[in-house]
Order: sequence, then C-alpha cells, then structure tokens
Amino acid sequence: MSNFGAHRLRLVNAFAEGFREARSAVGASDLLEKAEEYKTVAEAVADCALVVGTTAVRNRALQQPVRHLDEPSGSAIGQQLLTERVALLFGSEKIGLTNKDFSHCHWLLNIPTKEQNISMNLGQAVAVCLYELARGTSLPPAKEEVELASAGQTEQITEGLLEALRISGYLKPGTDAMFEKKARRLILRFGLEAYDAKLLLGMVRQIVWKLRQTTKA
Repeated sequence: MSNFGAHRLRLVNAFAEGFREARSAVGASDLLEKAEEYKTVAEAVADCALVVGTTAVRNRALQQPVRHLDEPSGSAIGQQLLTERVALLFGSEKIGLTNKDFSHCHWLLNIPTKEQNISMNLGQAVAVCLYELARGTSLPPAKEEVELASAGQTEQITEGLLEALRISGYLKPGTDAMFEKKARRLILRFGLEAYDAKLLLGMVRQIVWKLRQTTKA
C-alpha cells in the first residue's frame, strides 16, 4: 500500500495480533498504526461512493459484473478517486470474499491468471491491483463532477426498504438473507447521486414510520 500511495487501511474482524505486531512492513509502520477496525463490511465502506470487490472467480455464480484488472478498469477507479472515496475490498487468503461481502460491491475485479493456479498470495494481489490503479490516477478530472451516494447512504436505504417489506408482509419467512443481498445489489445498480439518495431515504423512512403507526393501531 505504501509503495503505491494508498495510506488508508481498513480491516473487518481483523486478527489483531497479526497486523498490530507486524515487524516486516518496512516503511509502513505509520500506516499500520493508523489502520481502522470495523465489525462489518457495511461499516467499513459506509463513506465510499464506489466499492470494488476482488475475486479469483473460480466456479462461483456471481451477480455483480466482473472486470479484468487492466488499464481501462484501473483508469475507471482512478477517475473516481479524483472526486470520491473508493474502497478496494479483499477477502482473507483462506476463503476470499463471501457472497454477502459481494452484495456491498458495485462491481468485481479479477486479476487474469493461468487457470492452473488462479489464487494469489493476498499481499501480492494487493500490490498488483494498486500498481494498476496508480497508473490510472493521472487522468484529467471529468468535465462535470457529480457527487455519488456513499455506501452508507445506500445501506440505510436498503435497511429501510427491508423493514418496510417485513412490516407489510412482502418478505416470506426464511427469505430475509437472500432478499437482503438482492435488494442491496438492486440499489447499487441505480448508481444514485448523493442528493437523490437523500431524497429516497427520506421517502423510505416516511413509509416505514407510517407502516409502524398502522401496525400499532
């Protein structure tokens, strides 16, 4: 991260002894000391306008679009970084990212590797991705800058929508977890602007409030 100018490290359910006591990160002690810890992915990416997950793909049935790590994808993220905060999400070396983790992502990034050995060491994967992103950050700013909704805003909309659906009886018993992922992916695909997200969140909250009053009557 330090080599390629990425200085904000966020960890979800981290193995504290592993990164707080790290001794081999030459020149990156300050980065480790300032690392932020979160309990959930939703909390970790709440202030990000774009969340990109990384995956080796394998035989998984993925709902999000998958792009190869190349100059176009690197430039797309670099362009976004000029005006908004972007999260690049990596899973553990053992299992990678889960389907629930993916539900927080706008799209997924894959490093093209040989089929005989598609998995990479986590540190190497991070370095390869950040190298490509570093190449794409020299683009000029877009002519029209639009503030996009943060992941935190879209998560609030999702939670409000799910509550409204539960109260109204739309969700059937046992389908909550599956529908939550589908609803989150749907809202991410809207690509909401910050103002629109604020407006929609107000609508959803009003609907929830009204439904609560109805159930109390």
